[in-house]
Amino acid sequence: MTEDSGRRRVSSSVALTLLKVIRDQDRPTEVLEAEDPSVTMPRKLGLSEVVERKIRNYEGEAKRGARISDSEFGDLVRLVIRRPDSPEVFRQSGRVLAEDGRARGRGRRLMPRRLVYALARRNVTARLKALFGRRLGGFGSGPFTLEGRSLLFMQADPGGDACELVAGLCEGLLGRSLGKTLVVRHVACESRGDPFCRWIAVTPPQRAIENQEEK
Repeated sequence: MTEDSGRRRVSSSVALTLLKVIRDQDRPTEVLEAEDPSVTMPRKLGLSEVVERKIRNYEGEAKRGARISDSEFGDLVRLVIRRPDSPEVFRQSGRVLAEDGRARGRGRRLMPRRLVYALARRNVTARLKALFGRRLGGFGSGPFTLEGRSLLFMQADPGGDACELVAGLCEGLLGRSLGKTLVVRHVACESRGDPFCRWIAVTPPQRAIENQEEK
């Protein structure tokens, strides 16, 4: 363990969000009237008392603005990647964390497109730094191309699933900043042998937009 791994730099709201998303994912979508879920359902991690207790603890820490260490964040990431739906959990967590940001798209449709994207990039940079206590990557050419090397996510998850948290957060903040639906794709990853991780924003097909609006 390095000295940096023990520094408390990661917002406790990140840990809280990950556990809440796991809990929501594991809740039954339908419970029959005569059914006792605690008996008839296989016990899932998100419904366990251990997770519920940790959620209560992190709720208190988040209210105080407390932070957790990189090591503790890494333990949570390793907990999530054991799940078959870990990419979905990370991406959804990123979207939730984006909702806490202050970016708004109101009134920006009258601004030049280049300036709107510049503001969106600034919002993403600030939000990532606020959540993880450091600058994570930088922007390459194009309207929105985020790149980073040897990031905290790769240190905790060499498989690359945790990188979806960045994709979800960027997706949420871009949607709010620009006032329109965009999809952020993780097109390069160190886990696949690429020299760095890269996320780009693209406009989804019209059918995907319609399906999202129906939800």
